[in-house]
Amino acid sequence: MADLPKLSVRFSGGLAARRCVELAKVADATGYDSIWFAENPFSRGVLPAASACAAATSRVRIAIGVFNPYNRHPTLIAMEIGALDELAQGRARLGIGSGIASATERMGLGTERPLAAVRDAITIVRGLIKGDEVSYAGRAFSAHAVKLEYRAPRPDMPLLMAARGEQALALCGRIADGLMISNMCPPDFTRHAVGIVHNSAREAGRALPAEIVQYVPCAARPDRHEAFGLAQEAIAEMLPGFWSLSQRVPSAKAALLRAANLAEADFAAAVETLRAGGQPADALDARFVAAFAIAGTADDCLAQARRYRAAGASELALTFVGPRPDEDMAYLARDYTPANQL
Repeated sequence: MADLPKLSVRFSGGLAARRCVELAKVADATGYDSIWFAENPFSRGVLPAASACAAATSRVRIAIGVFNPYNRHPTLIAMEIGALDELAQGRARLGIGSGIASATERMGLGTERPLAAVRDAITIVRGLIKGDEVSYAGRAFSAHAVKLEYRAPRPDMPLLMAARGEQALALCGRIADGLMISNMCPPDFTRHAVGIVHNSAREAGRALPAEIVQYVPCAARPDRHEAFGLAQEAIAEMLPGFWSLSQRVPSAKAALLRAANLAEADFAAAVETLRAGGQPADALDARFVAAFAIAGTADDCLAQARRYRAAGASELALTFVGPRPDEDMAYLARDYTPANQL
């Protein structure tokens, strides 16, 4: 079982804070490593739920994935993550990414120089968390003689970076402590991305980033057919948006097209069917589920998790789909314990 990645849980802004607390208690009691809070544009902000979960749990780590420096200045990111880590007693984790440009622009904010923005954010946040007075003039963000007025609990808190394009992945290897990989990225993309990050780290003379965290929807049920259907529904919700993004962002399309046995025409046909009102089962066959979800019995799900570990992921942040995530989390956890992790 040592070839399994760590298993964590991902919450989105679609969940109310009180529901997050209920599910966090399940994760805390059943051996999941972390709870990742995804802050989606114009949905619920993650800090109320993350703070409530930190106060309601004692073991599971409380992870932000990700904060975006365009709508949350790096100095504010440092202020908030340090305070959250204080509340969580050293259990907080942080990912930083440039976010979804089209949503950020709807806020009236610029999204120029995304790589510089992430580089500046990580530099400023890292210095402030260390307790340094930071004077830094970046291409996107700056800080002038700034220092936190309290001592952050962990001056060496790892900072992860969300990345997908090759330049972003190379930057991750040069400056970050780990990589975060989005939903709708198949294991073959994971292998490719980890290779770029590791090569870049070696070229920079840095230790290889130890944390490779990947978001994946999960349908874990004793009934394999039922789980497969739930996975199809989850992919059907995401695919049209990711396909639209791929028409504007070449790296998004390249990630999708690394899925085994799926060509561009397959994606286009599936999206056309879904947009025309077709059912997920009509649009998405087993190739889509294998590429973009973990689904089936607990044994099936753990076998599929091993594929991601073999591709280089050290941790999977699972979005439990369907109406009973608490029951599904507990069901999968019965065959997965911390002793089975890396």
